Amino acid sequence: MSGETPRPDGREPEPEAVPEPAGGQVPDVDPGSPLAEALETVDAQAEPGLAEELEQEVAREQTPVVADTGARWRDAFRRATSGGWAVALGAIVLAVIAGSILIIVTDERVQAAAPYFFARPADTLAAVGQAVGGAYSALFQGAVYNFGADSFAVGIRPLTQTLTNATPLIAAGLGVALAFRAGLFNIGGQGQMLMAATAAGWIGFGVTGLPFPWHMLLCVVAGVAAGALWAGIAGLLKARTGAHEVIVTIMLNYVAFYLLSYFLATPGLMQAPGSANPKTPPMAESSVLPPLLGDSYNLHWGFVLSLAAVVYVWWLLNRSSTGFSFRAVGENPKAARVAGIDVSRATVYVMLIAGGLVGLAGAQQVLGTVTTGFGADIDAGIGFDAITVALLGGSSPWGVLGAGILFGGFKAGGSAMQAAEGIPIEIVLVVQSLIVLFIAAPPLVRAIFRLPQPDRVPRTRRRRAAAAPTTAPTKGGQA
Repeated sequence: MSGETPRPDGREPEPEAVPEPAGGQVPDVDPGSPLAEALETVDAQAEPGLAEELEQEVAREQTPVVADTGARWRDAFRRATSGGWAVALGAIVLAVIAGSILIIVTDERVQAAAPYFFARPADTLAAVGQAVGGAYSALFQGAVYNFGADSFAVGIRPLTQTLTNATPLIAAGLGVALAFRAGLFNIGGQGQMLMAATAAGWIGFGVTGLPFPWHMLLCVVAGVAAGALWAGIAGLLKARTGAHEVIVTIMLNYVAFYLLSYFLATPGLMQAPGSANPKTPPMAESSVLPPLLGDSYNLHWGFVLSLAAVVYVWWLLNRSSTGFSFRAVGENPKAARVAGIDVSRATVYVMLIAGGLVGLAGAQQVLGTVTTGFGADIDAGIGFDAITVALLGGSSPWGVLGAGILFGGFKAGGSAMQAAEGIPIEIVLVVQSLIVLFIAAPPLVRAIFRLPQPDRVPRTRRRRAAAAPTTAPTKGGQA
């Protein structure tokens, strides 16, 4: 090879290692490559977006590939643990640990055994084990399966209650998650649920003569439409005037609450005849969502509607041009506008669909969960819990499904834990809040569990790239 001195042992000289770029900069591109020619012809000041895309393409092409050695398993593990699901799982674990500490501190048996810990530490440790183990055992049996039941049909009832609680959480969480994917913060779940419950309930007890299932379907459609229109107000103001959707949706929550309160307190509107309580009449039988597993369980067909909504949102985001425009606007509105996407129209559409999904949750509340009449508290905090579900689910449809079931289990098992072990149900709320806190701080979770950072090239890969020759030898042995 030219320019190289042969070694005394007759072996080919080793190529010199290319120094690692300082500051993590990408090495210069090969001057003869098409990308280099494209970079030379593009004016970075006139077309900054195109220049940035070309530079990113250069960086992607120069990312070294790990050789097919034992390191591939390490790299596969790094890729698997650098995803958002690992952070969500770590946040749940940390929140459960924090909840365990609170259970230990508030347990009377632990408080009684703690003063003589150094004399008889086994008593304190046994009390700690009984407190934590008993609390989470009661939580599991109240949310999944009751091992003390006489039959399987009775033992599985906690799981059906978990799914019942998760039904509106899944639908509302999808509405919040869809807005998140488009770069919008739909904080108006409460107002959208209240308006959906108003529309669905009004038709549910006010319209007579329609048979099942047409009456029930009409109520569901009315609830979805009311939620969509209420969220569409925020989307339209955002698109036309630039008003921040967080402020608008929060204000619309108050408008919806007091509007429903007025309806409930006014005879002849939504107040039950002959009653002074702010409550509606019961829903007509033809408008109620039928039970899914029989009359002995609370689970109704609203759960199937939530599953259908999960599939619909997945298809919308991953298989439709409309969903692509939503994701493009969420990633970079300016780039989406340059690509020909109508950002204003996408903003209105995504809020309409998101509000419709939250409206489905409101309709499920009045047609399936509370069918004997409802008041102004029909949302039951689901509109704000949906934000937690969307965050924990990573704003993906299947993640929202899992997060909704998890929080439905917390709600179902929290009551059982309080009744069986005397644990304050507020501890479950603390655990839910801590999950949100840890989800909002991914670097903290990754640091605690030593998870790799996403989109980070390992040191070994960078060293291999630095040690690799920059040019391949030719057939004649010349570089």
